[in-house]
Amino acid sequence: MKTPINTKIKRSQRDYTMGFKLAVVAQVEKGEFTYKQAQQHYGIQGRSTVLTWLRKHGRFDWTNPIENTIMSKKTETPAQKIKRLERELSDANVKNFIYGEMVNTLKTEHGIDLEKKYLAKHSGELKKKSK
Repeated sequence: MKTPINTKIKRSQRDYTMGFKLAVVAQVEKGEFTYKQAQQHYGIQGRSTVLTWLRKHGRFDWTNPIENTIMSKKTETPAQKIKRLERELSDANVKNFIYGEMVNTLKTEHGIDLEKKYLAKHSGELKKKSK
């Protein structure tokens, strides 16, 4: 009986050298691969093998993973913070203008009044309380 030529050899954990583990961990931490992509690319069979390597040999502190995400905010200089806040204010002003125009369009063209009349309601209550 002949064996197929393209059969994959099952590997055990003992086959991985420390250099290989560190190289895989470095690629995952750089963002070149996710841990699942690294498993597929290198033919690592264990589901959590790469995660175990990341916990043992990685630079991230896995006890508090929320602080170690790539999206965590880095420290900003005051000038960077001012620029970011000015951009956010500008975006909020544009959004406010657009919403105001939408409310005016609905009111004039379609007869739908979306503005709430808090002051009229509260002024009526104030008059009742003062009597």
